[in-house]
Amino acid sequence: MEIKTIGVVGAGSMGNGIAQVAAQSGYNVIMSDIEERFVQNGYNNIDKFLAKSVEKGKMAADQKAAIMGRIKTTTKIEDMKDVDYVIEAVFEDMGIKKATFKQLDEITRKDVILGTNTSSMSITEIANATNRGDKVVGLHFFNPVPLMKLIEIIHGFNTSDETVKVSFDLAKKLGKEPIEVKTDIPGFVVNRLMLPHMIEAVLLYQDGVASKEDIDKAAKLGLNYPMGPFELMDLTGVDIALNIANYFYQELNTEVKWSAPRMMKDLVKAGRLGRKVGKGWYDYGK
Repeated sequence: MEIKTIGVVGAGSMGNGIAQVAAQSGYNVIMSDIEERFVQNGYNNIDKFLAKSVEKGKMAADQKAAIMGRIKTTTKIEDMKDVDYVIEAVFEDMGIKKATFKQLDEITRKDVILGTNTSSMSITEIANATNRGDKVVGLHFFNPVPLMKLIEIIHGFNTSDETVKVSFDLAKKLGKEPIEVKTDIPGFVVNRLMLPHMIEAVLLYQDGVASKEDIDKAAKLGLNYPMGPFELMDLTGVDIALNIANYFYQELNTEVKWSAPRMMKDLVKAGRLGRKVGKGWYDYGK
C-alpha cells in the first residue's frame, strides 16, 4: 500500500507536531480539528518552528515553503475521505476517541489504517468503535514530536501483522525509531515507566521531603534525565498526567501505586495545567 497523504486528526501540540514531521518527510498532510482557531494555532506553531530552523541555517526558506505547502487544514473530518493513513491525536478521553474512530471508519476507504496517538488507553477498545479492528493500531509519538525519536507501535487484540509492518515502515520514513508493544496494556512501555516517577515525585513534595526544584534537580543530576518530573508534567500537561493516573488506577486492579496524589488533583482543579496555560507546578510568565 502506497502512502501519499496522511490525515492528522487533532491540531494540538501532538497533532501539529505529527503533521509537521509528516510534511517534512515528503507526505501531503490534511490536519483537522473541531474549530478553526485550533487548526490555525496548530498551523502557526508549525510555521514558527520551521522559521527558527531557517534562522539557524538548518533549512532553506524555499524548503520551509515547500513543507508548509504540503499541509492543508480543515475543520471537517469528512475531508479525511481520500487520505491513505490516519493518525488521531485528539484529547486523551476514551469517549472522544471512540466517537472519532467511528466517524473515521465511516469516512475513509476500508483499506486505510487508523492509528491512534493515545499515550495509555486501550487500542482494542478504540478499535471496537470501527468495523476494521485489524487495521487499528497504536502509534504513540512523544512530545515535542519533531525532536523526539521514539514511536511506540502497539498491537490491539485484532491488529494484523500487516498493519504493524506498514506502521513500522511509515515510522522509519518519518525519521523515527519504532518499538513494538506486543500487548495492549494500559500505558504501554514508556508511560508504565514514567508515571510511577511522577507520582512518587508529587508524594515526596506533598510530604515535605524536598522542594519540587530539588526533586527535579535530583532526577536530572542523579538519574541523568533531561528534565525533572515536575518540569515534564508541566510540558506535557498536568491534566494529562492526572488522566493517565486515574486510567491506570481504574484498569490495573486499583493498585494503590497508581492513585493520583492530592496535590496533583488540586493543581488541575486550580487550572494550573502546565506550560500550555502559563502555569503548572511552576510559573512561566504568560
